[in-house]
Amino acid sequence: MNKVPARKIKSGIYLVVDPSMEESVLLKKLELCLSEELAAVQIWDNFQPDQNIPDLIQKIGDRCHQKSVPVLINNRWELLNESMLDGVHFDQIPENYPHIIEKVKKPFINGLTCNNDLSYVHWATANRMDYISFCSIFPSTTSNSCELVDFSTVQAAAKISNLPIFLAGGIHPENVEKLNELDYSGIAVISGIMSSDQPNEAIKNYTKKLKINRK
Repeated sequence: MNKVPARKIKSGIYLVVDPSMEESVLLKKLELCLSEELAAVQIWDNFQPDQNIPDLIQKIGDRCHQKSVPVLINNRWELLNESMLDGVHFDQIPENYPHIIEKVKKPFINGLTCNNDLSYVHWATANRMDYISFCSIFPSTTSNSCELVDFSTVQAAAKISNLPIFLAGGIHPENVEKLNELDYSGIAVISGIMSSDQPNEAIKNYTKKLKINRK
C-alpha cells in the first residue's frame, strides 16, 4: 500500500477539465492554464461516445508533464495501466480497493470526494489516500450531484486527518474569501476557469485571493 508517486499534488488550483469539450479548444485553454502554477489536472469522466480516450489522455499528459503537473482520471482507475496518467480521483469509496491496488502496476496518486459523512475522511486516512476533496462547498451547476458541505465538516476533517484538503463546487473569485476560516490546501475548479476566454487570467484571480495551508 506504500506509494511513492513520481509526481505529487501541490497546494493551490486543482484544475478539472471536461473531455467532452471540443478538443482543440480544450487543449488551447489547457496550455494557457499551464502558464500558471497548478496543483494538478483531473480529467472528468465525461467522455463523448466513441471518443479516442487514450489519445486525449496522451495529449493532456504531454502538456502537463512538461510543467511537472500530475494528471489524474476521474473514477476510471483501469486506465492507469494503459496511459501516462499519474493517479485517480474517486467520487465514491471504491469497492474492493485492495484489488485496485493490486491491479495497478505502478505507483499512483489517489484522492476521494468527501461529504458531510466523516466516515469518508476516516476511510481515506486509513487507506493512505493522498488527498481528500469536499464537494459541494457552494451551489454549483457542474457539481449538482453533490450535497452542500457544512464548513463545520471541513473543520472537523482537518482535526481528525492530516491529509491535504481540497474544496470544490461553486467556488468563484467573488466567494473564495469566504473559505478563509477553513484549513485547506487548495480548490478544485472547472467552469470558473475553463469557461473563461482567458483561463490563465482566471487562475490569477483565484490565486491572489486564496488563503491556503501549503502543506
